[in-house]
Amino acid sequence: MQSNYDIAIIGGGMVGASMAASLADTPLEVLLVDAAEYSPSPLAQDYDMRVSAITVASQRFFQSLGVWDAIMATRAAAFRQMHVWEHNSAASIHFDGAEIGADVLGHIIENRVIQQALLDKVQHADNISFADNTRITAMHSGTANQQSLSFDNDQSCSCKLVVGADGSHSKVRSLAGIQTHGWRYDQSAIVATVRTEHAHKQTAWQCFLDDGPLAFLPLQDNLCSIVWSCRPEQAQELMQLSKEQFEQQLTQAFEYRLGQVSLCSERGVFPLQLQYVDQYVKPGIALIGDAAHSIHPLAGQGVNLGLLDAACLADVLRDGMDRHKEPGAYAQLRRYERWRKGDNLGMMFVMDAFKRLFTTRSRPLQIVRNSGIRATDSLAPLKSLIMQSAAGMRGELPSMIRNVKPS
Repeated sequence: MQSNYDIAIIGGGMVGASMAASLADTPLEVLLVDAAEYSPSPLAQDYDMRVSAITVASQRFFQSLGVWDAIMATRAAAFRQMHVWEHNSAASIHFDGAEIGADVLGHIIENRVIQQALLDKVQHADNISFADNTRITAMHSGTANQQSLSFDNDQSCSCKLVVGADGSHSKVRSLAGIQTHGWRYDQSAIVATVRTEHAHKQTAWQCFLDDGPLAFLPLQDNLCSIVWSCRPEQAQELMQLSKEQFEQQLTQAFEYRLGQVSLCSERGVFPLQLQYVDQYVKPGIALIGDAAHSIHPLAGQGVNLGLLDAACLADVLRDGMDRHKEPGAYAQLRRYERWRKGDNLGMMFVMDAFKRLFTTRSRPLQIVRNSGIRATDSLAPLKSLIMQSAAGMRGELPSMIRNVKPS
């Protein structure tokens, strides 16, 4: 670790690693720090439980970073259609990428596949240093617009900008004194990999049950990744079931849409929350990804919002270099905050409204909800708008997404 950097990025997950990769081969000296120990290894035969639904916008970002081919060569599954319906109701919506001239609506990819491709890119960049198994312990604003950082391995450095990409429990956010707002949902999500009796047809499936959505996301070899959101006590009961009992409960909850379901992995469970900050930036400090916002997973937008944060902040920093601005200059960091904060809050609260609408026990609201689903399915322009928004291709896009031609 050097004593001085232009930018220190804390958090080497998908969002932090993409932030670093977006600054590769620039004049900036960059440090990427991650708390986990990184040991690249051949991909295991079994799918990891942690997967992400990568939008078209995120795909283009990865293309611009030069990592998309490596991701696709490893393991990724495209989905071309989405089918959404309500439990015990005839109301449903079918989305098809062909309706908006898109070959795919997105890809389901293991988080570790994306992270490994990004970190490989980072470690081949001459201007980036990577420190794994390292945790930030202190951060102080020094003279000459410098941030002084200390780590748990007794090393330290200074930099002009600290980027907090260290997740929903961000240490950078805490050290910067930035407050969070939000609430825990009355839901937890169970994740696992399953095999279905019938082919998934490269379709993402989502059923809205009484207590939350159940999603089947298509993987290769007719496998699916499931995300089952339900009440915390129900989640604990499901986690305690035997493999055979869980498979039967899951198959029934999914209404046998893909036949009998077989569990192919361990089950994981995590609580769901909405969380956001008032300030994305301070002089010399910027937050991206879950450090700035956490969202309900029902539309799979969480990591995609974080990747858009990284791409937008990279645009701002690259523009600042052209105008000879310091990376930590507050005025240019505020450009990033204005660019992303409104869009992120909008998506967060739309997803929150959907969550509440689809778990309401109010009969009048249920009737309105069912009518709305049917109406949406019959209105092609509205469906197209929803698909374009879900693909991340609406609004002001950063150059690393806007200037990439569809593959």
